[in-house]
Amino acid sequence: MFTRIMSMSSIKGRLGLPCLSTVSYSTGIPSFKKDYTRQAAIAQNEIFHGTNIFDYRQAYRLALDAKKKDKTYRHFNNINRLADEFPRAHTSSPKDRVTVWCSNDYLGMSRNPVVLDRMTKTLSKYGAGAGGTRNISGHNQHAVDLERICARLHKKEAGLVFSSCYVANDATLSTLGAKLPNCTILSDSMNHASMIHGIRNSRANKIIYAHNDMEDLERKLASLPLEDPKIIALESVYSMSGSVAPLEIVCDLAERYGAITFLDEVHAVGMYGPHGAGVAEHLDFDAHRNYSGKGGTILDRIDIISGTFGKAFGCIGGYIAGDAELIDFIRSYAPNFIFTTSLPPADMAGAAAAITYQIEYPEDRILQQLHVRELKEKLHNANIPVVPNPSHIIPILVGNAELAKKASDLLLARWGIYVQAINYPTVPHGQERLRVTPTPGHTSELQEELTEALTDVWQTLGIKTVADWERVGGFLGVGDPKVTKPSPLWTKEQLAGLKSTPGT
Repeated sequence: MFTRIMSMSSIKGRLGLPCLSTVSYSTGIPSFKKDYTRQAAIAQNEIFHGTNIFDYRQAYRLALDAKKKDKTYRHFNNINRLADEFPRAHTSSPKDRVTVWCSNDYLGMSRNPVVLDRMTKTLSKYGAGAGGTRNISGHNQHAVDLERICARLHKKEAGLVFSSCYVANDATLSTLGAKLPNCTILSDSMNHASMIHGIRNSRANKIIYAHNDMEDLERKLASLPLEDPKIIALESVYSMSGSVAPLEIVCDLAERYGAITFLDEVHAVGMYGPHGAGVAEHLDFDAHRNYSGKGGTILDRIDIISGTFGKAFGCIGGYIAGDAELIDFIRSYAPNFIFTTSLPPADMAGAAAAITYQIEYPEDRILQQLHVRELKEKLHNANIPVVPNPSHIIPILVGNAELAKKASDLLLARWGIYVQAINYPTVPHGQERLRVTPTPGHTSELQEELTEALTDVWQTLGIKTVADWERVGGFLGVGDPKVTKPSPLWTKEQLAGLKSTPGT
């Protein structure tokens, strides 16, 4: 029980407060009628606890100062993309136009008239919000249709829609890892933060294998009891390097050692395959061109696929696709799904329209791939250091956080070009870069402008070119004579031979 050892006048004197107060005799703690200052609160704590209260603001300041000191503090640019002028945008001033070169709206679907029309009509008819979680008024025909389309896209039995793919990855991995007894999750060292977070939340045994190193993965699989559940978690296209996972070998290893596979296709859906289902579909391109039924393809062999509506499909939200029992399991146990408000009807309708459009019309991703090839060639000829990869991602190596930020700022200020600097923790220290993502709207003229701008900025800031990296033996495949230039995932024959198939 609290013992009153000071008179009320003494307490009020120490606190610097007026004498208007009452005392709660159940606790003995004074309850002041007037608001007291933070200084008074500190003094009060000294009286009753003998120590100062924790300085929260100082803790925030110290943490932020540390990020500013090591040049990883993030500055957000006010970029407002214009649907009618894609890929142009305005800054905080509507009159100030810039060209966006780093958007994940890879195909410009956020402005697609079919998508906008579907969203507008749905918004007018069903309103802005979903009204609750899927369990409480948030389950509707839009969710049912969208999940059916996601399952169809990946040739799976069922799909499940989430508010984002970060949530989808976190929910699925954390739930599986927690509910499967003695489960071990084997995670690629370059996996996205959402997967890392889900694995951590599961509290399952975690083993990290070296990026795309199948020998390392097999060694670690072989060390585990065959009868124990195992999940191999990986991405198809790694967003910051553009590297692509060897999916066929992963499937072989999973089947050999009794594991299931969790594949994040976030940066691949809409971009690869005859129907835009991602890398797993693309690797058996001809088999899927007129695909029906099971056929032992890589897409068939992958157990769980996660994807997003927020990148190539130009909308918002995420999903998983897999066997019906697995999907029902996640639906029934994942708190991230159960307790999250459903996506608005218009967003789900727009995503469904975008996926359906890309299933039927591949021209956007074909043109996007042609622009990627063209720009990579221009940058190579200009001695700009692009990290080699077979995908649509163009990582331009800087190797220094401060220089990467300066390069981004100078491109915007001098050239009206927006490319965000990528630094830690998105990439390791010393691997800072600019990440360029051409779209169907980035014409040859815009590519010439970007190449000229990068050449100017590299010279102004003294950033290393390909030749400079060659002199130090190369880094991340740039300037390294031992690294063979990878062939693009899309072959010339695939780009030339794929046609629209309305109504498929």
